[in-house]
Amino acid sequence: MIMKDQKPRFKMQKYVLLLTAYCLLLTAGEAHAMHISEGILPLSWAAVWFAVAIPFVWYGMKRLRELSKIDLSFKPLVGLMAAIVFVISLMPIPVPTAGTCSHPGGTAIPAILLGPSVTVLITGVALLIQALFFAHGGLTTWGADVVSMGIMGAFAGVGIFKLLRKFNAGLAVSAFFAGMISDWAIYFTTSVELAAGIRGDEPFWPLFTKILIAFIPTQLPLGVVEGAMTAGMVKLLFKRRADLLVKFGVIKAEEATL
Repeated sequence: MIMKDQKPRFKMQKYVLLLTAYCLLLTAGEAHAMHISEGILPLSWAAVWFAVAIPFVWYGMKRLRELSKIDLSFKPLVGLMAAIVFVISLMPIPVPTAGTCSHPGGTAIPAILLGPSVTVLITGVALLIQALFFAHGGLTTWGADVVSMGIMGAFAGVGIFKLLRKFNAGLAVSAFFAGMISDWAIYFTTSVELAAGIRGDEPFWPLFTKILIAFIPTQLPLGVVEGAMTAGMVKLLFKRRADLLVKFGVIKAEEATL
């Protein structure tokens, strides 16, 4: 339960987050659509990625309903995480040779806190709003973007986090590598999707390699930045609200007292 003296602080954080999102939306241009742009993928491949994404989104909705019944505070936290993913992924860096953009994914943070399944749902909603109202990504490529940013980003991030924690790595170190690997997993998958969709009669691997190399100048440093951002947010939660990390199984109860 949030203490009374903490409520103004959390309200202020929400207002700052919303203001940041509003400023980013005002400055977002339409010259370069982020994620995979509308029309890049043939409809056959778009359908394949939709078929992969939909079961994960459906299961994310199921998990959200289940967890919300257990804990009434879960939905507001999901809303906050959705806003974070939405804002973070509105920072495009054009990669013209790849037909898309680089940007932070932001999915490692909710994956660590809420689990990967709910994170896929969060990502799907954020991507749909961006495609519908801000010309970022596309409706036909929504499934592919959910697979790369939601499924791969979330599961890779939380997988690395849990693996490192299992080997007694520190909280910040585990979160850093979770954010970094999550970011790189998103763009590895995006490269697979683009190469498979646009190769035509060309062989897959040479085109995949070209697209992946095109992402390297922007995505290598962005992965490090996202790792640092993820570590910073998890460490901040540990200092301010360690009880939330215990509640969602991120740390053990005895760690919160250290």
